[in-house]
Amino acid sequence: MVKVDVKYTKLFINNEWVDAVSKKTFATINPQDETVIAEVAEGDKADVDIAVAAAKKAFHRYSTWRTMDASKRGQLMLKLADLIESQAKYLAELETLDCGKPVKISEEEVYHSASVIRYYAGKADKILGNTIPADGEVFSMTVKEPVGVCAQIIPWNYPITMLSWKIAPALAAGCTIILKPAEQTPLTALAVAALIKEAGFPPGVVNIIPGYGPTAGAALTHHPDVDKVAFTGSTEVGRLILGAAPAANLKRVTLELGGKSPLVVFDDADVEQAAQIAHEAAFANGGQCCCAGTRTFVQAGIYEQFVAKAAEIANNRSVGNPYDDVQQGPQIDQDMYSKVLGYIEAGKSGGARCVAGGNKLGDKGYYIKPTVFADVNDDMTIAREEIFGPVQSILKFETFEEVVDRANDTNYGLGAGVITNDITLALSFAKLVKAGSVWINTYDHVTSQTPFGGCKESGIGRELGEDGINQYLETKTITLALPKIPQL
Repeated sequence: MVKVDVKYTKLFINNEWVDAVSKKTFATINPQDETVIAEVAEGDKADVDIAVAAAKKAFHRYSTWRTMDASKRGQLMLKLADLIESQAKYLAELETLDCGKPVKISEEEVYHSASVIRYYAGKADKILGNTIPADGEVFSMTVKEPVGVCAQIIPWNYPITMLSWKIAPALAAGCTIILKPAEQTPLTALAVAALIKEAGFPPGVVNIIPGYGPTAGAALTHHPDVDKVAFTGSTEVGRLILGAAPAANLKRVTLELGGKSPLVVFDDADVEQAAQIAHEAAFANGGQCCCAGTRTFVQAGIYEQFVAKAAEIANNRSVGNPYDDVQQGPQIDQDMYSKVLGYIEAGKSGGARCVAGGNKLGDKGYYIKPTVFADVNDDMTIAREEIFGPVQSILKFETFEEVVDRANDTNYGLGAGVITNDITLALSFAKLVKAGSVWINTYDHVTSQTPFGGCKESGIGRELGEDGINQYLETKTITLALPKIPQL
């Protein structure tokens, strides 16, 4: 086991490390062996009140942060990105310790996080309004202003990635932040907090409050001085936030929620290449991915050939110690481990054909064998509900019209994919499928520049790209009366 020094376990408020008001702590657990990594300060309503007050003060119109040149905000963000990259090895090892993903993937995600911060650093001094040819003898224009104090609640499956997706556009816009990491994975958020202070951000601009959803999370969503809530997580919790946040003070809400994404493979595709793309779509991050392509629709002409190849790839997927050169580590915790195993049993009892995996791996840690089900019907539990684990369901289809209807027959609308050599077919599918992102002959290709988010029960709003920063801006219209122009 790699020894990782856990340096930060307290709350980060106003650029200071503090205990929770209650002095309570909670354990963060190593999913590799179920041991306690560290005791972390447990924030609740009292701590949220202090952090919101700090963020509100930092957002005051005469504060250092509000009066700072936009270009200087960008410079601070660039420095933060550099600091994150300088600590890439440490942050990756810490991420792997806390969430169990292979360390080589954690390191990729650290660099991705730095790239997101750099992207939005470049946008900080390019937030533009418009002049408007309004009717009447007036001059009208718009300016873009920061929303204000933002509560940001992130999940455990991509901790440092989600942190960057949240804080980068908010900082570029000039907002202040209280971020609550998932209780399962608070450690990298706290480590980045230290780098935020080192980069030179003024006190109160970014505050990190580890804690639980029903206490710290609820306090943030209900707080009258919070102007916006951004949440990534389950649809169930998203509904609670959508009910609570606007009711408190009509605050703005961005939600990125669950998914049950279709990946459609037409029979003109190269089977081996398609099976590999579909494998990564379903099993990336141990299946713990909101947009995972877990409903794999395969046209009848290549169905059995595809199933055999999918089973072969899954059986060869390396699972084990995430500090070794493996493709998959453990699931996040006991609850999710048990939930995924329950779905696997539901697949078996529901009549699906298990062609790979189908059970746990080992007796220590939350390891599950990559599992592939064939002969899956649309009404089976494993085809309807988000599993959030290493389980792929392969469904057979005959025609284009049929598979479009079946792909859309879900409450979710986060991602979708299609694999075919027919570009007209691909673009027709992309036009008709109800999803926030559609990938053609690839899957889950997400960059700083490409907006990401969903429709239906997969969420509201977008992150990344131009759309991402707009979520943190208000448009103000200014109209000036002009002297009357004499008639010639």
